[in-house]
Amino acid sequence: MASRVRQRTHYQGSIAGSVPGLSDAVDMDNDGDTLSSLSINDDARTLATMSLSQSHRSPYLHPTHQATASTSTFNTHSNTQPIPIPSASQTPVPTAPGTPRISASRTPSSLRHASNAALPEAGLATKRRPTSPSGGREGKGNRSGREQKIRTNPRLPHAHDVPIAPATTMYWSRAPVHGALPMHNTRAHTVTLVDHVAWMFGGCDDKGCWRDVYCFDTETMHWSHPEMLGDIPPPCRAHTATLVDRKIVVFGGGQGPVYYDTTYILDTTTRRWYAPNFPAQSQPQKHIPDQQSQNPSQVSDPVHPAPRRAHTAVLYLGKIYIFGGGNGLTALNDLWALDVSRLDSSLRSGSTESGLKWSLIKTHGDLPAPRGYHTANLIGNVMVVVGGSDGRECFSDVWCLNLDSMIWTRVNLTVSHRRLSHSATQVGSYLFIVGGHDGNSYSSEILFYNLVNLQYEPRAVRGSPPSPRGYHVTIVADSRLFLFGGFNGHDVFDDVYTLDLAGAAYLPQVMSFRIEV
Repeated sequence: MASRVRQRTHYQGSIAGSVPGLSDAVDMDNDGDTLSSLSINDDARTLATMSLSQSHRSPYLHPTHQATASTSTFNTHSNTQPIPIPSASQTPVPTAPGTPRISASRTPSSLRHASNAALPEAGLATKRRPTSPSGGREGKGNRSGREQKIRTNPRLPHAHDVPIAPATTMYWSRAPVHGALPMHNTRAHTVTLVDHVAWMFGGCDDKGCWRDVYCFDTETMHWSHPEMLGDIPPPCRAHTATLVDRKIVVFGGGQGPVYYDTTYILDTTTRRWYAPNFPAQSQPQKHIPDQQSQNPSQVSDPVHPAPRRAHTAVLYLGKIYIFGGGNGLTALNDLWALDVSRLDSSLRSGSTESGLKWSLIKTHGDLPAPRGYHTANLIGNVMVVVGGSDGRECFSDVWCLNLDSMIWTRVNLTVSHRRLSHSATQVGSYLFIVGGHDGNSYSSEILFYNLVNLQYEPRAVRGSPPSPRGYHVTIVADSRLFLFGGFNGHDVFDDVYTLDLAGAAYLPQVMSFRIEV
């Protein structure tokens, strides 16, 4: 796999400053996970003179952050003019797979949040020698070598901590977790449900990115930290993880100024990582862009997507569809497909190159604007895309892509909500859109998007909800919605919350439906 590194051209200026309020949505720490992947300017040296409005506290910038630049953010000079998006001739073409992309030189992260310090835990294991977040050996295990927190008894809520609510109402509560707790707070990670076990991989905190895999049993609330084998990925955040026949396919992401275009596969049965090989990128020809389409009308077919993070992925008919994200220079709205229909036979034969193939997908109709930190859910044969941002504005639109006809359709909304870095999980005939950032501040609100009439609807939710945050993950298991980690602009979280769905979540639903677009 190629190991060539390209230094990204440094642009002066900022695109974030052109939108009031969105400049507050910028993470300036070295491993912050905001729109760094969409950034035009990531120069850490320009940050020391920046000041924040007290009326809009930045969800990404904190006084302890201002010495370093986020690898996934844009600059926030309010007095600078927006930088135009590079033209097609300036936009870097896809490179050979495995080529990390460098956004700009950064100063090392020096962030330390006292609020993130580990509290004393009962039943702690023997202390181990601390190591860096990137610690771990290739091919055997991925333990960080830090002190492993073991909680033997779950912390159950007391009666005075539990607000009274009807039994049929959806209800938030903090999960009484126990076991080998994660040794770091996490944001921009992935959580993939396999049977009743949630597999958490990667993410970052204020100290760096991580390569650990933790398993959370959704029935017993028990954490475990299994050893991994094989080609263990490097520390990573803002990647995607897609379940294919009990195997988790991880693509993209990055850490620091590096953007990945690599693919890793975790076999959850054997707990072994695989690193497939793909053909090298051929030299693309000069093309003439189509005025009505993102897809060029004359271009040699690239064989692999460019490095990116903050993208999305869905699985449909044996293919993983990758949409959008950012490459450090600009936001993207291209669509790629990875054929994983022969994944099992490829792993059994030991030749992962023959069974996996990337292809650039040509779509029709009006395209969504380039974006990252959006969500994408597969509903039947339709990919539903909600929100996101291009670094200039926070989007409120909803788009549907028919994966059979490859036609994009924008949904006409009577009520819209701006969101980025949120989560969206299908619960029956609804999308539960949790938290995120609206361009001004983080939210803890749940938006209920009806997949039958394609409109938002209000619902009552009780209990003790999680604090406002983004860059978290939500999954559905056993009639409960689980929320893992996140970031509120100052603190990175390691908590787990559950939303008991109860009858109110299911009774109003249409049991059989289809999105017609």
